[in-house]
Amino acid sequence: MTANTTQDNKVKKALIIEDEGDMCLLLNILLDGKGMEVDHVQSLSAAEEYLLQEKPAIILLDNRLPDGFGIDFISLFKERSPASKIIMISGIDASAKDVALENGADIFLEKPFTRAQLYESVNELLN
Repeated sequence: MTANTTQDNKVKKALIIEDEGDMCLLLNILLDGKGMEVDHVQSLSAAEEYLLQEKPAIILLDNRLPDGFGIDFISLFKERSPASKIIMISGIDASAKDVALENGADIFLEKPFTRAQLYESVNELLN
């Protein structure tokens, strides 16, 4: 592999904002399988801190978190990291889809979603 090829295939960073361990593990495994570098936080405040240091290519944002609703932080995350694409994930609040998209989410995934739906969403946003 040449140096140019390595540069072109730079590993993309993903941030998972999710407080449920099982869901986080699943997302981590699926994204890691796509060759992404995955970081994880369990709260909105931790995500705010993270975004002061890092600018992930993609953010997977759960709606119900211990310190608030992800949907209320989409615009702040877009402000902190304008190039980041946001996939809003929610299992309880399907009605939140329109608001999430209006607030700046790029894609809304309703739980349960399939591996194919996740990959399709990630590929659509990053390619």
